[in-house]
Order: sequence, then structure tokens, then C-alpha cells
Amino acid sequence: MFKDTRAFSGFSVDDLEAARAFYAETLGMEVSLEHGLMHLHVAGGSPIVVYPKPGHVPATFTILNFPVPKIEAAVDALAERGVRFLRYDGIETDERGILRGNGPNIAWFNDPAGNILSVVEQGAETPE
Repeated sequence: MFKDTRAFSGFSVDDLEAARAFYAETLGMEVSLEHGLMHLHVAGGSPIVVYPKPGHVPATFTILNFPVPKIEAAVDALAERGVRFLRYDGIETDERGILRGNGPNIAWFNDPAGNILSVVEQGAETPE
């Protein structure tokens, strides 16, 4: 039934302008605003819709994963732009906030609305 439809995803934020500034300026993504919604333009063609929601509650899971070739470079560049990386109880990360050795190397951070995002190293070897 939906085999040929072009699906898209979306998530909410509490402040659309703060989200626009973060995604466009901090992360360097292409964004557009139309009809009170923001669209994140990502590789592959389907935009991600970001919408304001009164009473927004941040997702408790990762809503967007950004594959990167070198996680250290991505984490350092984001940290220079003011991004703080998350640390979770029971998950041991290095001094930069990178989890290593449990699948691909990954580091988590929040957008201004508290939604969880990550950078994930592409092609990172998974230990045996």
C-alpha cells in the first residue's frame, strides 16, 4: 500500500526559532520554514518536519543519528560550537562523551528542545 509513497518523519520542539538557529547555524543543516513548520533537508531527499508543540516533552530516545566518517573530529567541531555531550548512568564514555567498543562509536547530545541526537561513526570497526 505505501511501497511507492515518499514517507517523511517529524518531531516536535518547544521553540521553533531556537530549533532553526541550532539546526541551521550550529549543525550547519539546510532548513526552510513554511506554514509554521520547519523542514530539515537531509541527504536522500525526504525532509524531516519539525513542528512547534505547546507542552512539548523531549523524546527519551535518539530521534536523529548523523553518520560521520571520524567521530572525534565531529565531536570536537560540535563542542567548539557549544554542543555539550550527554553521559548516561551505566554507559561508560571517554572524556569527549564518546561510547566506544559496543557497536559503532557514538556520542549523544540534545537540541534546544531537549530531543536526543547523535553522531555515529560510519565504518567504525565493531570489536569482536
